[in-house]
Amino acid sequence: MLTDAKIKNAEIRDKPYKIGDSGGLHLLVKPNGRKYWRLKYRHAGKEKLLSLGVYGDSGAGVSLKNARRKRDEAKEQLSKGIDPSLAKQQLKAQFYDNQENSFSVIANEWHIKKSKSLAATTANRQRDLLENDILPYLGRRPIKELDTFELVGCLNRIVDRGALTTAHKARQAINQICKYAKQTGRIKFNPANDMEGSIPPLNKSHMPAITKPAEFAELLVAIDEYKGTHIVRTALALAPLVFQRPGELCGMEWSELDLEAAIWTIPQQKKKERNQIEGDHVVPLSTQSVALLKDIQCLTGHGSRVFPNQRDHSRPIGTEALNKALRIMGFDTKTQHCTHGFRASARTMLDEQLHIRLEWIEQQLAHTVKDPLGRAYNRTKHLPERIEMMQRWADYLDRLKSQSLAGNVITADFKKV
Repeated sequence: MLTDAKIKNAEIRDKPYKIGDSGGLHLLVKPNGRKYWRLKYRHAGKEKLLSLGVYGDSGAGVSLKNARRKRDEAKEQLSKGIDPSLAKQQLKAQFYDNQENSFSVIANEWHIKKSKSLAATTANRQRDLLENDILPYLGRRPIKELDTFELVGCLNRIVDRGALTTAHKARQAINQICKYAKQTGRIKFNPANDMEGSIPPLNKSHMPAITKPAEFAELLVAIDEYKGTHIVRTALALAPLVFQRPGELCGMEWSELDLEAAIWTIPQQKKKERNQIEGDHVVPLSTQSVALLKDIQCLTGHGSRVFPNQRDHSRPIGTEALNKALRIMGFDTKTQHCTHGFRASARTMLDEQLHIRLEWIEQQLAHTVKDPLGRAYNRTKHLPERIEMMQRWADYLDRLKSQSLAGNVITADFKKV
C-alpha cells in the first residue's frame, strides 16, 4: 500500500516504473520526476488502463486520497457494466460540446451574421445589449440546457432596474439567438418561444413633436440662437430641413453627399432594417440645407463624418447630443419635442399647411409607400416633385422664423399641390 511519504521519497530512475497501491491503482514515475496515477482494469474481456491525473497534494494535483476515491468510482461504474475510459471520453466530449455550443458562442455567431445587414450604429447597440444585459447571465450556459424560466430571469433583472424598453429589446434578441440555434441544429426546441407576456408590456406612445406653426417657429429661432458647438447646432438646424431619422442624420458621411446636385443618398445598409429591401434612399437638399453643409465642410470635411464625435472623430455624434441641446434650449424632449419629432412636425405641416400630396411626404420620410397593386414605390419616383417640395418646405420654415422674429401672426396661404 502506498503512503504519501513513500510517494514523495520515490527514487528517480532512467526509465519509467510503477509503484502499486491496491485494486489495480498504481503510480507511474517518470524520469523527469513527474508521477501519474493509473488504474488497470478489465472490461468486456479486455485489459485497459485509465488515467486518473497527476500526483499532487494541492492545486490541480490528485492526492493519494482522491486517487483512491476515483478508483472506487471507476469500480462502481464497472459493476454497472460501464467502461470508465469510455465514460471519461464521453464526459470530455460533452464538455467541449457545451463550450462550443454555449449561449455566448452562438450569440456571437448570430451577431456577426446579423451585423452584415445592419447599420454600424445599430450593430454596436446590439453588441452593447448582449455584453451588458444578456451574456453575463446566460453566456456560459450550454444553449440546449437553457429553460424558459432562466431566460425570463435574465429579462426580470433588466425590468427590476426600470429599463423596460431594454428588456423588450433583450427578449427579441434572445428569441432570435435561440431561433438561430434551432436553425443551425444546436437545439430542437426554442425555449424563448414561451416568453411572451413574461414582462410588462410597453406603453407605446408617439415621439413628442411640435406641429403648430407658431410654436415650431419658436423652436427654429431657438436653434439659430443656440450657443453650443457648431457641429451640434448645424445638425439641429439641418434636422427640420431634411426630417430623416436622427441616427441617419448624425451618421451622415461626406461620401453620401453630392452638394453640386443637392442630393444626399442614404445607403441601403444604413437604413432602418425593415426598409432595407427598398434600396438606397435619395434625399433632395434645399438651398438652405446645402448652405449649412458647405458652411461646416471647412470644419469637418477633412474626415469622413459630417458630424464627428468630439472625442472620436471616426464615430458620429449621438442623437442624445441633439436631445440634450433641445433640453438646454428649454424644450422637454419627453413631452414637448425630441429630435425624432422633426419627422412628425414635417409630415403634419407639409400636409396641413403646404397641402403636399401624402405619398410624396411618405416617400421623403422613407416610409413604405405602396401603389394600388400593393407594390412598393421606388425611392427615386417623383424625385422632381420631391425636390420642389423640399425647397418649398425650407422656404416655408424661413418664413416662419421671419414672422416669429417680427412678432407677426403666422399664417399659411400656400396653394394645394
